[in-house]
Amino acid sequence: MNHLHTALWGVLPYLVATVLVTGTAWRYRYDRFGFTTRSSQLHEHRLLRIGGPLFHYGLLFVVVGHVIGLLVPEAVTERVHVHEWLYHANALLVGGAAGLATLAGLAVLLHRRLRVPAVRAATSRGDRAVYPVLAAVLLAGLAATATTVPPHHYDYRLGVSVWFRSLFALAPDVAAMSAAPFVYQAHVLLGLALFALWPFSRLVHAFTAPLGYLARPYIVYRSRGARPAVRNGTARR
Repeated sequence: MNHLHTALWGVLPYLVATVLVTGTAWRYRYDRFGFTTRSSQLHEHRLLRIGGPLFHYGLLFVVVGHVIGLLVPEAVTERVHVHEWLYHANALLVGGAAGLATLAGLAVLLHRRLRVPAVRAATSRGDRAVYPVLAAVLLAGLAATATTVPPHHYDYRLGVSVWFRSLFALAPDVAAMSAAPFVYQAHVLLGLALFALWPFSRLVHAFTAPLGYLARPYIVYRSRGARPAVRNGTARR
């Protein structure tokens, strides 16, 4: 173990967590009206209706998979008769499909943001910085998922997950993360970069959206038209 490993896996996560919390609090305090998705449906909706669900539903499954994989020890899944081969097969198939759906949705949304001038003009500097990092995180995650295929099998629940849980005990297991394959280390570092940029981009709206957000209809914008028709001598209100 050297000083670089200690800095990356023992210090950097806490610095990023500090930036995430304080940055989000600052954004909420001083940019309350910017604490939203800044919907651009008014400018273009066809590509949004394709890329939006792909990205959001895919990301939901990705997040759930990460929560289970990082926080639930292998001994617990074995105890409920979810054996290692079944767990990794599910991670490869379901996790891989969710990652591909998220990446495809992001590609559609980025194409839309570059193609539609009004949407491109509404893109903040923070968003421009976060999009390539988000794409890199997804690509690294898919590459890491591929390492679960035998014979090049790496059980991240005995390495990365142990390190992640040790962070909450304020005793980071630097050795566990240092021994992980490079693709996992790259995925984690890119993820930390994403969380550091999170408060300064449109991603911050995820902290305000309830779970029902994914099932709600799109916001519909209507132009001002004629006044409501009069029925039985009484205008509708």
